[in-house]
Amino acid sequence: MTASLPELPEPQQDSPVRVLLADDDRLVRAGIAGILATAPGIEVTAEASDGVEALDLARRHLLEVILLDIQMPRLDGIRVLEQLGRESPAVPVAMLTTFSDETYIAEAVRLGALGFFLKSDDPHHLIAGVRALAAGGAAFSPRVGRWLLRQQTGGRSDRAARARSRVEALTPRQRDLLAGIGKGQSNAQIARALHLSEGTVKQYLSALFTALGIDNRVQAAIIAYEAGLDADNDGTVR
Repeated sequence: MTASLPELPEPQQDSPVRVLLADDDRLVRAGIAGILATAPGIEVTAEASDGVEALDLARRHLLEVILLDIQMPRLDGIRVLEQLGRESPAVPVAMLTTFSDETYIAEAVRLGALGFFLKSDDPHHLIAGVRALAAGGAAFSPRVGRWLLRQQTGGRSDRAARARSRVEALTPRQRDLLAGIGKGQSNAQIARALHLSEGTVKQYLSALFTALGIDNRVQAAIIAYEAGLDADNDGTVR
């Protein structure tokens, strides 16, 4: 029987964001852990040097965010992401990548990764991204975001036209939700702006993703960008 990740407790305002960091390069792992250690309210709870160890630690710890290197021994980050998605989709996963991994990025989006960080990113992007993921959103390096847009099929004007067409087919409420995602708003911020409960926003987002034929916030953010909706310029999609 497949093991499940432990259920997350109700978040407390003063509890740290618990992070699992997996990267086979010890120096890279130490550097990222050091960056996160400087951020108040973020705690690197566990570190893994390969994919098998990452899965084991994910099953043994209560976590808010998981950071996975794409290329790791024994089990790569893509396969770990796939397994975590089956066991529990509730814990957001972000991929640590280089542009040599670009062939894997589209697959990671398809499998539900909600974050993409370059190992050379500004520490601010990593810290802000981890916080956005813990708040129920998604985040990616601005350079990765631009790469994702370039990888869409067709010319830029064609992509924009298709995105606008998809947005025009939405209900006004769904367009408001998509605009909120594009602006980097969390579920709580969208709820306040639209005078809804967070639970209702989650239900509406599920319907929005179905209407757009997508699976997650990263894909929604790409559509929002292509349709001309504003987004945070730091790549955060809360």
